[in-house]
Amino acid sequence: MNELQKYDEAVKTIKSAILQSQYEAIRSVNEKQLKLYYGIGKYISMNSRKGFWGKGAIDAISDRLDKELPGLKGFSARNLRNMRIFFEEWTVFDRHMTVLTKEELLEEASAKNDDKNAMQIWQTHLPNSEDFPINEFLQVGFSHHILILSKVKDYNERFFYIRRVASDKLSYEELKRGITADDYHHQGSLPNNFMRTLPASEQAFRAINAFKDEYLLDYINVEELDIRDKQDIDERVVENTIIHNVKNFILTFGKGFAFIRNQYHLDAFGEDQYIDLLFFNRELNCLVAVELKTGKFKTSYLGQLQGYLSLLDGFERKPHENPAIGIILCKDMNKTFVDYVIQDYTKPMGVATYKTSKDMSEELRKALPDVEDLKRVLNSEEEL
Repeated sequence: MNELQKYDEAVKTIKSAILQSQYEAIRSVNEKQLKLYYGIGKYISMNSRKGFWGKGAIDAISDRLDKELPGLKGFSARNLRNMRIFFEEWTVFDRHMTVLTKEELLEEASAKNDDKNAMQIWQTHLPNSEDFPINEFLQVGFSHHILILSKVKDYNERFFYIRRVASDKLSYEELKRGITADDYHHQGSLPNNFMRTLPASEQAFRAINAFKDEYLLDYINVEELDIRDKQDIDERVVENTIIHNVKNFILTFGKGFAFIRNQYHLDAFGEDQYIDLLFFNRELNCLVAVELKTGKFKTSYLGQLQGYLSLLDGFERKPHENPAIGIILCKDMNKTFVDYVIQDYTKPMGVATYKTSKDMSEELRKALPDVEDLKRVLNSEEEL
């Protein structure tokens, strides 16, 4: 190893240590903030829900905090109410939670010991249960938590999004997008033959969990495209729109995808073949071919995709890579029918549907983040 290589290795090691230290510091700060907010939420809940403080107390307390601690952020009346929600929604998992009676609250208030209430806040335990994902919970920011609590009511579904935020480091807008697209109910449910065609069951389970049965491509706005017959939109139009929004598409598609190119040319045995979209997935360690169809699913699509996968495995796949996977992305399908016919094919394939902005209800459109806001978020991430 020469000096330059030694320096490269040293820089890599030190850089990794710095980034890990920064991550741990941020995580520690986040954990302390969540504990504080949970404790304050408990304190506010115990005093406000039984009418001990009286009407308008939270607004008055927020105003006083603003005056006595100028420049303090995060303690608006709205956020104080969010802290109360944060506590009340998760209190079912708090084994250490003790509900104070009105008499106990009055006794504490008359104790003339300000530090006692402060100590009660700090000694409040975060939710604790065998079923509760506490490690992931502590990695999720407060604003993310409030978004999940406000949009999702089922506990298992909440756990799903908490784990997703923690593992994939989702931004607020990415989380909002996932909840709006109902990722929980679409995850791992696409018709596929992965268990039969992939060599290892672990790889098959990873593949099943890597794809959804429906994708929300809201940036494909058919009404804005210069096409006379809106009913006759070919695959190339959808493909080009995805290419111009490839970062959005990858964010929608899932974790670990790297875009290789569109209309990927396969030249074998004197026959020219073109794959609509070709990706590589780092988690699955394989090429992923995506075929776009603007109509309802047809069985002929499977035969076409199987041919592409054979050529990818035979001519493009590296020795260390897993077999290529194919996904048909169409507008509509009969899932039971697709699940039945796909089992006879020998290459790993799945079929999913997609929706564009034209297919969404007005309510769903309003729930999605503004396109310009999303672009600003993406641009700011690139500058970090």
